[in-house]
Amino acid sequence: MAESHRVPTLSHRLEYAATRAAVGVLRLVNWRVASAAGAFLGRLAYRPFGIRRGVTERQIAAAFPNLSSADVAVMARRSFESLGRTFIEAAVLPGTSREEILARYERVDGWEHLEAARTKGKGVILVTGHLGNWELGGAFVSAKGVPFDAVTRGMANPLMEEYVGRTRHEIGMEVIHDSDAVRKTPRALREERVIAMVSDHDALGLASTFVPFFGRPAKTPRGPAVFALRLGVPLVFVVSVREPSGRYALLLEPIVVAETGEREADVDAIVLAYTQQLERFIQRYPAQYFWQHRRWRRQPPDTPPHLGEP
Repeated sequence: MAESHRVPTLSHRLEYAATRAAVGVLRLVNWRVASAAGAFLGRLAYRPFGIRRGVTERQIAAAFPNLSSADVAVMARRSFESLGRTFIEAAVLPGTSREEILARYERVDGWEHLEAARTKGKGVILVTGHLGNWELGGAFVSAKGVPFDAVTRGMANPLMEEYVGRTRHEIGMEVIHDSDAVRKTPRALREERVIAMVSDHDALGLASTFVPFFGRPAKTPRGPAVFALRLGVPLVFVVSVREPSGRYALLLEPIVVAETGEREADVDAIVLAYTQQLERFIQRYPAQYFWQHRRWRRQPPDTPPHLGEP
């Protein structure tokens, strides 16, 4: 687990103290109550506070142009509720038993793809996106006894970064910071570990390429594709989505890694493939996506105005 050497500011300390106090209270109640509290906080963030409400509504409207403004608002509110649930559910994970984590899933579809990939003896890259509860998905894989690392971005608050890293470690994950991914990922894969990488946020130290995401060019990490081709590592796409029951489904699909001899074209084809897989899952669970992130903020300079950031 990496440690931060940045000196925390007063605001960092206040944020950390408030978060730890809230988590301490929520750990006194059961999972469903804590999750409901997260949804309530998400609704407050949407309205009255309006945190990134405009960004969220514009991006939903761009991805789903057939929705009415009223339907966009409903989906945006539900997206904030989902994000609130995800944040609180992840915050109270430490101390949760393996059996409890596994019991939070009502179904797992495609686990055989991960098992088949592991038999190749080269490690596995799990590709995911910010849909549903990605932290709980990692906890589930760890709870199944799979040696598991996650490539993550650094946080602005060093105290929060240390806390989140510690909580991930407590539930069985090891963290590889994205700035160290080029150096540490090959080593972890040689140890036949499973490495999770997100496919919808930029990563430090890893190159990106532009591929269509809901019809607009979006800067997308190439890391999973590059490692797969260079090291012969299999790729499996995974999402952890919330079902109407309040429990989860873990959904896994293989990603085809094809080599034509044209390395750059092959990398771009794989990046497009896992972006399309994420888009298909978002279309099934649109209100559980992290629409608050400006997914189209970076685009090629020749992007037509009508395909620019909404």
